[in-house]
Amino acid sequence: MMELNRQQLLTAFERCRARFREFGRGEVILLVAALVVLLGVFCFIELADAVREGETQTVDDWILRSLRRADDPEVPVGPDWLRGTGLDVTSLGSPAVLSLVVFAVIGLMWLQRQYQVVVLTVLATSSGLLVAAALKYSIERDRPTVVPHLREVATPSFPSGHTMLAAIVYMTLGILLTHVVEGRAAKLYCLAWAMLLMFLVGISRVYLGVHYPTDVLAGWIAGVAWALACWVAVRYARSKMIRNTPGKMTND
Repeated sequence: MMELNRQQLLTAFERCRARFREFGRGEVILLVAALVVLLGVFCFIELADAVREGETQTVDDWILRSLRRADDPEVPVGPDWLRGTGLDVTSLGSPAVLSLVVFAVIGLMWLQRQYQVVVLTVLATSSGLLVAAALKYSIERDRPTVVPHLREVATPSFPSGHTMLAAIVYMTLGILLTHVVEGRAAKLYCLAWAMLLMFLVGISRVYLGVHYPTDVLAGWIAGVAWALACWVAVRYARSKMIRNTPGKMTND
């Protein structure tokens, strides 16, 4: 009986291996991206549960206090120019700046007849805005009170909307650019800049005292997961259309 079960497992394994070999490069990339999305969803849920239970509060408060002068919590640590830089950098994740970036890309791609890029950009950014708002008002975490805010805020704290939307927009554009540029180094360069921009926006939110570090971490996770999810959906739909169209071939 044990020998039979072992043989069945080996047979199933060989079938899976054979099926995996039939996958094209594009299918493997989509599969990996889908797994990353699922991992991101799991991590976000775990982090949200920890925040609701207050398990992260002590660390969150300590980090915020450590970024202010001990004798005057209204003054952030570092040189005087760093506060202004923080305000400038955080604007890279503001709705106004991100909207200008998105509209500029949509207009250019429309002129270039890159309609798939237009669909992906609109889908990722518009739906991401709704998801970010839904998450904020479903969790309803209060803004930090341990230090004074260096910028006015009104919405709930978790996740960071600036961070999440910056991650969605810049990662979406970074992924799109990897399909335009040639060479691995250039592709990594595009993704590295996208990650750097969303990282700086998140750090600036903590530095300004308007978000807890866990708010920003949740924004990074949710933003990257959503950008990848939209990309996977568009790519999968495109591959299905190509397969169902006679005479169409793809090398992806």
